[in-house]
Amino acid sequence: MAAKDSTRGTLSASELSAFCAQLALITKAGIPAQEGISIMMEDADDARTRELLQSVLDKLEEGEPLHSGLAQTGRFPKYMLDMIGIGEQSGRLDEVLDSLTAYYERSQSISRSVKSAVTYPLVMIAIMVVVIGILIGKVLPVFNQVFQQLGSEMSAFAQGIMRFGEVLSRYSAVIIGVILGLTAAWLILRRTAGGRAFLSGLFSSFFATRRIAAKVAAGRFVSAMSMMLSSGLDVDQSLDMAANLVDDIKTQEKISRMKQQMAQGASFAEALLETQLFSSVYARMITVGFKTGSADAVMKKIADRYEEEIDETISKLLGVLEPTLVAVLSVIVGMILLSVMLPLMGIMSSIG
Repeated sequence: MAAKDSTRGTLSASELSAFCAQLALITKAGIPAQEGISIMMEDADDARTRELLQSVLDKLEEGEPLHSGLAQTGRFPKYMLDMIGIGEQSGRLDEVLDSLTAYYERSQSISRSVKSAVTYPLVMIAIMVVVIGILIGKVLPVFNQVFQQLGSEMSAFAQGIMRFGEVLSRYSAVIIGVILGLTAAWLILRRTAGGRAFLSGLFSSFFATRRIAAKVAAGRFVSAMSMMLSSGLDVDQSLDMAANLVDDIKTQEKISRMKQQMAQGASFAEALLETQLFSSVYARMITVGFKTGSADAVMKKIADRYEEEIDETISKLLGVLEPTLVAVLSVIVGMILLSVMLPLMGIMSSIG
């Protein structure tokens, strides 16, 4: 497990998954937490990880329980600490750690898919901007000089494009500053729960990404519910804790309505069907799961299915987006070149 700098908040999903997986193996082997952390520290491959584990080990040597020792570092999320605390009290720490490992692995996979859905179009757009910028800033001025030497002018469209490029060049410092400012704001917002909720709301506000955001939120919720139910928590406790892991506002509203209905006497399955948090098929699968005592296993299967659906939705979106962006770039470049080349060909033919 590679640790980040202590000023960067909680560890990433991949780091948390690796930590829980290692600790689960140690716990299953019957090794006490204090000795297990010491073993992990010996195997750590960098100084920051050893420093983090040493701070946990110090607290364990003072008699603190594992979840308390982890909490003192400020590097682990509250829901993970709560789950480990429950595992320690119930004597099911190894099962809890296995559940946490699976949860963070799934969370990492979903985050990776979402990043690809956002990053790839941004890269394509950046390439478009660079190509068009070179065309406007470097190529058009050369053609303008050619037209002047021939005693003519470029078309009004080409001149307008070139003047637009000159304006952008004049204010390039401001444009770069705005881009850097937005990037910094995005990085800052990612560190706070409120900021992540804002970004999630922004992501879900776009038509193209709305379905992805809804599936991501539902997938995280059902994955968390599966983890908590399999760790021995009851439905009410699991629902309260899982609700804190969801950033999507619409999904949070549906979970709040579920809580209200359950407080009025409805079962979890009935509230789930009423709020339409999941599709009717998934909701009925969960209903059957509660009747047969296998709700956690059913929810795990649904979480796996959501992960597949997210990948499929993103693949379809990118499959449409890539040729669309290429077509837009081709049309823009073609229009600019034709606005220059056609008049130039006319002049050259008249000279000839």
